Amino acid sequence: MKREFKVETGRVVRSKAGRDEGKYFVVIALDGDEFALVADGDLRGVEKPKRKRLKHLFVTEETISGLQSRLEAGEAVENHELRKWLAAYRQKEE
Repeated sequence: MKREFKVETGRVVRSKAGRDEGKYFVVIALDGDEFALVADGDLRGVEKPKRKRLKHLFVTEETISGLQSRLEAGEAVENHELRKWLAAYRQKEE
């Protein structure tokens, strides 16, 4: 049985379409019902996240809880932190 995970702030997602297909990102914010703002701390930093349609994202089961609470509280998140969290997630996937 395939589980569906909710797109939410702090959730790790993988791009299904576009130039960045296969890359992992973290959802920084939601933009309406159809879009999410995602960043990876490398090509797409927190200060200029990429706007992606939700249908172009594969939602993983991983939520970075520390990041989620910080983003919801409006605290600053650094790009190096995103890179570190995503690197740890990629290692776990392999």
